[in-house]
Amino acid sequence: MRIVLSLLLLLTVAPGLRAQEWNSEAATALVARAVARRQRTEADSGLRSYRATARGLVFFLAEYGRDPGAASRLVKADQLDVEVYWEAPNRSKQNVVAWRDRAYLPTDIRYHRDHLGIVTNDFSDAIRLGDGDEVRDAVHPLSPLGPTLYDFALTDSITIAAPSGAVKVYALQVRPRDPTEPRVAGTLYLDTATAATVQFRFSFTPAAYLQPDLEDISVVLEHALIDQRYWLPYRQEVEIRRRTAWLDVPFRTIIRGRWDVGDYQLSVRIPAPVFAGGSYGGLRQPDPRSGTWQEPIDSAAARVLEAPRVASVAEVREQVDAMLGARIARAGSTRLAIGSVSELARVNRVEGLAIGAGLTIPLAAWRMEWRPSLAIGTANGRPTGGLALTWRPGRAVVTATAERRVEDFSQWPVISGALNTLMAQEGGNDHGDWVGVDRASAGIRWPLNSVTDLQFSGGAEGTRSLDVATSPARGSYRSNPSLGAGTVPWLRAAATRRPAAGSRGLEGRLDLEAGSAARRGYVRVGGEAAGRFPLGAGTMRLEVRAGIGSAGLPSYRGFAIGGRGTLVGEPYRAFGGRRALLVRAEWQLPVSLPLPGRGSLGASQGSLVAPFVSLGAAGGAYEGLPWQASSGLRPVVGVASELLFNVFRIEAAYAPRAGKIGLTVDAHPAWWPIL
Repeated sequence: MRIVLSLLLLLTVAPGLRAQEWNSEAATALVARAVARRQRTEADSGLRSYRATARGLVFFLAEYGRDPGAASRLVKADQLDVEVYWEAPNRSKQNVVAWRDRAYLPTDIRYHRDHLGIVTNDFSDAIRLGDGDEVRDAVHPLSPLGPTLYDFALTDSITIAAPSGAVKVYALQVRPRDPTEPRVAGTLYLDTATAATVQFRFSFTPAAYLQPDLEDISVVLEHALIDQRYWLPYRQEVEIRRRTAWLDVPFRTIIRGRWDVGDYQLSVRIPAPVFAGGSYGGLRQPDPRSGTWQEPIDSAAARVLEAPRVASVAEVREQVDAMLGARIARAGSTRLAIGSVSELARVNRVEGLAIGAGLTIPLAAWRMEWRPSLAIGTANGRPTGGLALTWRPGRAVVTATAERRVEDFSQWPVISGALNTLMAQEGGNDHGDWVGVDRASAGIRWPLNSVTDLQFSGGAEGTRSLDVATSPARGSYRSNPSLGAGTVPWLRAAATRRPAAGSRGLEGRLDLEAGSAARRGYVRVGGEAAGRFPLGAGTMRLEVRAGIGSAGLPSYRGFAIGGRGTLVGEPYRAFGGRRALLVRAEWQLPVSLPLPGRGSLGASQGSLVAPFVSLGAAGGAYEGLPWQASSGLRPVVGVASELLFNVFRIEAAYAPRAGKIGLTVDAHPAWWPIL
């Protein structure tokens, strides 16, 4: 516990160790140069016009799950080629000349027109986004009014990579003097020779957002030195995140646009009719016949999502949070909080019907949230729930929790909570093996980058065995195993990697645990990893799950495999103990299934068939528990199918050692965190 507290102190205090000198004489002089430079009509010896091509992908993503580092799922991708025209002093036009899209889940999203193009004028003096519906008239820091409304801190003179070569720039941090007004905050990178903007990374104060469900917007603008004279748009990224304003559910939507600009033609004559009809023209909707695409849109989306950027929008959010802290914390009201469908209502054999909910109580000034929750099992009359405190001092997420829970002992979920409720209530088929846990803990999550994070926690929990307390509508329940182990203090560490949505990167988690049960110390190591790579007409997905514990490992921290979710065809959780291994190879082949309807609901995309092979083994069995050693490897061969935009998953498999065929149907495991 002492180690955990030391890490908490170090990681939460470190971001504030280096104080900045705001509005120094050097910073003020540099800002004056940059403002004057930006306001000149004929900058850099008189560029009068240009024509360029912007190529981009706009992603619509969903992020769900109570985990602070929840992964995103790609819902839709749009790929566009846009002709860009600009003429001095500040006239521009963008025409969409090629546009294709791909829906990975049903959606009827319609983008604002400026989401489908680039920023040609560095946002002018008044920043607008979403055609003015999302952000309107936030003053630019380098506008004539900027020096009176913002503080500036000259942090360093550095060299950064640019398309034309290394460029020496000044890093200039920007924050609003009054964070309650619609302003921006971020970092300007200015050319040391000319004070031209080379990069601008920023986000907005909460007051700038005009819609209550807007969580935040982050922007990265990069310029390139064209013809060795003109700093013009080169790469851009904008991310817009939204959450429900009146209900706290672990779900947000994200619009992320990534653009590359090139093929510049300078000082060309642009006919006057080009600028007619507003700032945006060309295609008004996707046309698969437009454009000459060099690769399938799936490959293009994965490549762009995986491509490294000079600065990601996640890093921009972290920088702005570290700079302003509670000054930009968005004041919110107390909201009803529901972590998943199963938190609202669930059925199992030890509680019967359990009904619950919670609240989220924001403490904006301290960047904290309280989350009290309460549920009641109607069969056993026992309350569950607790109180959780979340603090976000910067990059870190610090939590402290006191709770009483009824939990399935296995760390590897095998069924969605909603389906388990239905099967338990109607047919007596409850897939959980339940233990009662009273827990007090504290921990910290520290992101290393946009896809990898570390977690450290410590605590103690009192555990107790639970008996069957109810009956199903039909059939009967199996007995619940005895899993209580008394009071168990523990320390845990974990490393998690979640690749970008739509990418083929490696994902996984490694857990390390040390504790004491019945005055006997134990060590536990568990992990899972999965990766995908192209193979022939499809994609090969490899998955490994493994766990091992020492002789003192309490039974509720053990492992079990067999049947649904692990080895379809084998008896359910027939094998287990202090160690387990599960390996799966699945060849995913896309198929086209015509669906009724129009638009995204009638698309013939998002289905697959997947032959697979699984191997599992377990040992170190506990006396008195229903799962035993596997006596070697247990192979399974089968085929899976994902339907309706990969929302539903069916698996049929044959287990040769058991001589049985198994069939399972459920939502895709990616949706289980909210079910």
